[in-house]
Amino acid sequence: MDFKEIKELIRVFDKSELNKLKVKEGEFEVAMQKGFEGGTVVTTSAPVAQVAAPAVPAPVATPAAQESAPAAISGDTINSPMVGTFYASPSPEAQPFVKEGDTVKKGQTLCILEAMKIMNEVEAEFDCKIVKVLIENASPVEYDMPMFVVEKL
Repeated sequence: MDFKEIKELIRVFDKSELNKLKVKEGEFEVAMQKGFEGGTVVTTSAPVAQVAAPAVPAPVATPAAQESAPAAISGDTINSPMVGTFYASPSPEAQPFVKEGDTVKKGQTLCILEAMKIMNEVEAEFDCKIVKVLIENASPVEYDMPMFVVEKL
């Protein structure tokens, strides 16, 4: 099972009324469960190559924190391609990949999203200028959630 299939499986499961799901394909096995305070939990039993994880624990989003998010975002945005934890830099002591005011080229890394203990680099799909970073480091993100406000070049 490749990464895109796993990402789609998680998205469909999150939107479904199912509480548990377990899929096994060869040596690869993924189990998902939801319906408790922590949200959806996804576990996998397949050994996978990993990038070193930033040593910052992911905080649990509280309803108050979610309500304080801006209601409307104007301009072009770069949205999260998956559910995961947002990391602005490759390690806690490193500089962020991008900051407000930076000009980025297509293919340049913008951030890392951790999903299922796998670090996924998010790259710019077009040349742009970062107007605003909407997510704090080590914060959870949802599928299609705006992460950056950008100005296309």
